[in-house]
Amino acid sequence: MDGLLIDSEDLYTICTNAVLHEYGKGDLPWSIKAQLQGRPGPEAGRIFHEWAQLPISRDEFMAKTAKLQQQYFPTTQPLPGVRSLLQNLRDSPNVHIALATSSHAGNYKLKTTHLQDLFAAFPEPNRVLGDDKRIPPGRGKPAPDIYLLALETINERLRGEGGGVAEIKPEECLVFEDSVPGVEAGRRAGMQVVWCPHPGLLKEYRGREKEVLAGRAHLDVTEEEKLRKDGESEWKAGQPGRVDDGWGVLLETLEGFPYQRFGIQL
Repeated sequence: MDGLLIDSEDLYTICTNAVLHEYGKGDLPWSIKAQLQGRPGPEAGRIFHEWAQLPISRDEFMAKTAKLQQQYFPTTQPLPGVRSLLQNLRDSPNVHIALATSSHAGNYKLKTTHLQDLFAAFPEPNRVLGDDKRIPPGRGKPAPDIYLLALETINERLRGEGGGVAEIKPEECLVFEDSVPGVEAGRRAGMQVVWCPHPGLLKEYRGREKEVLAGRAHLDVTEEEKLRKDGESEWKAGQPGRVDDGWGVLLETLEGFPYQRFGIQL
């Protein structure tokens, strides 16, 4: 959602930089912001505070940024191409959509209350937020849980409708993401992923796009070694994809989305 559907990532940066400047610090660089995007609040907070080294507690920092967010978040606007994409997906036959965001309920409300027409594309039961109790602690992105839960909300509805409709499988799903941890989460869920990053993030990962699309940008040496030992001829539950396997696509904008490429009928 953030930075993919609405311009809230830039607003996060504005709020964070305001507090950094208050304590004589420079702007938040993309090398750090890239690690924060898409992650649950506690993990993002840990990464940020290890870098920032502010002379205030995490609670004090959160209180300051929350006050600024109360001001900025209600001004969010859809990013280019989002309105038409959501409308077309909503109207497309045999397409089911769900929202999976790391934003917790309070921030979600701040960012979306004035955009109800936009978010009406996602049925209420198919909205999975960052503080959803069904997601175990420590299992936010880049773990696949949030996307698998979003898929389950769709399948639960299909089961309730009856009529013998087949449940949707992970490999039949298309994840839309702007963050690197989010791409990894989608790939670990066994789903195809469209990566539509902020220009600043894309610049940070220039030359490593294939790693990102495979969900491998942040793998350590031990994880890579284990994958090689296990063999990569077939995807196994919970592991990332393979470089150039065709299951990750980079788009610099959602305008003019290539529906036919993904078998989506309009």
